[in-house]
Amino acid sequence: MRRKVIVLITALLAALVVAQPATAQSTGLTAQQRAVLYGIAQDTWKFYSQDVDPNTHLPLDNLGPGTVRGNYTSASNIGVYLWAVVAAHDLGLVTRPQARSLIAATLHEVSGLQRSNGFLYQWYDTTNGDTIRNPGDVACKTETTPVQDNCFFLSAVDNGWYASGLVVVRQAMPELAGLVNQLIAPMNFGIFYDNGPETHCNTNPAVPGNQPTGQMFGGYYAGLPPYAGSDLSHYYHNGAFYSDPRISAYIGMGLHQMPGNVWWRSWLELPPKAPFADCQATDPDFSWQGQYPMGGSWQTITDPQSHQQFTVWDGHYTYPGTNLSFIPTWAGGMFEALMPNIVVPETSWGTRSFGLADQRTAQVQIKYATQQLHDPVWGISPSSTPDDSGNYSGYGVEGLDFPYYGTGATAAHPNEQLAQCNTCGTENAVTPYASFIALDVAPQQSYANIQALRTLYPGVYGTDGYFDAVDPATGAVGHRYLVLDQSMIMGALDNALNNRAIQRDFASSSAAWAARTYLSLDTFSLGG
Repeated sequence: MRRKVIVLITALLAALVVAQPATAQSTGLTAQQRAVLYGIAQDTWKFYSQDVDPNTHLPLDNLGPGTVRGNYTSASNIGVYLWAVVAAHDLGLVTRPQARSLIAATLHEVSGLQRSNGFLYQWYDTTNGDTIRNPGDVACKTETTPVQDNCFFLSAVDNGWYASGLVVVRQAMPELAGLVNQLIAPMNFGIFYDNGPETHCNTNPAVPGNQPTGQMFGGYYAGLPPYAGSDLSHYYHNGAFYSDPRISAYIGMGLHQMPGNVWWRSWLELPPKAPFADCQATDPDFSWQGQYPMGGSWQTITDPQSHQQFTVWDGHYTYPGTNLSFIPTWAGGMFEALMPNIVVPETSWGTRSFGLADQRTAQVQIKYATQQLHDPVWGISPSSTPDDSGNYSGYGVEGLDFPYYGTGATAAHPNEQLAQCNTCGTENAVTPYASFIALDVAPQQSYANIQALRTLYPGVYGTDGYFDAVDPATGAVGHRYLVLDQSMIMGALDNALNNRAIQRDFASSSAAWAARTYLSLDTFSLGG
């Protein structure tokens, strides 16, 4: 009898997970607005006919300016391309057999790529599928002994996006589940989790380098695990949780390969020294961050799985001169905050946590760009440079117009910038994809901005949709398309026009339980 009850409860929870994000046309877009966005989806989809290598079926990292082709790809590029094909099918741009054929061709190629622990390496040559150290660099087959370089590096965030694409495909096209399951089965996200001994402090001085254990590593070097010899010195942590690497935590926890510790031990904001006497001398001093001191308090949280208690800093930044509270990203970029919401229904499940933080991020971006920078458009996030150099840069809303006193900040002279880092990006480029990924949290403002970009800077729109970047002051355009950014646009449009279809695909997966559980449980100190 007990087993039947457990099975029934499990089935009910699964049904709730599927139903939760499927709210009726939550974006509130008009028929005319939907028609305009559909036209953009049609144009954006054209990009992929040129981008995907016809022999390996791998998506190229970028196209342009002109005839330039970025003949290399990554785990994240492959993962988001898979969303894009699903989105194209959902939107009626390709038939189901066409979508299935495109996806299957890519997955068959991926199954033959060199992998480790089921994960993809950093870079691949799209002409032959070989691993390469860096774009335009040597083939990794020339390196036979493991070293700490990209020939042996497995990126946590890139493989999180790769896995997200597999999960979406498996749910959207069950006929491909066998192929997808073969690729997911060997994955072990546990290799990205630092399971070193934890203390109630922010870091553990007993670990070499005084590391913040319980967080995710940024990646893993195949053959050089972190706690073997001196290898740990080459590893870093994705400690800033409000950033795109959290996709790996959602999936790693959902696959039961990471404990709930990663949720509570990672930092939404860079915390003050933990409130215990034995932590004061060894905890890092984060007084150099963008806002210091910040509002917040220490809270005791009980993990819903292990029932272990954690002391967690629950803080927030506040937009200077207002009561608009928000969670900062590391460098102020829009995709750091909002990219996970394309797949994981944060806006539905995390109405007091990451979903609310996503809304506030859009509000901060809009307010700062229009009122402080006096730009006619907004949407600052890493992208191509707004020229035809073919370069890429880390743009973000860092709040450089606001006071910053560095480590000399005090309550009388506080740091008031908007990102955790104040030297990680500039604020002189706008990327169109930022508006699309904000459609779910600010639909009317995002739609207006999408239209304003095209009206004020007609050169930013090409035959394959929006080019990647524009300088709002000069109107200069970077005539380049990135598969990552185009795919964010496709996924966001599918959500906006098809009742959060990509989110619903993820939500219907057995791997979604952790995201729903923790997003629903957590409450950030952001007010209503």
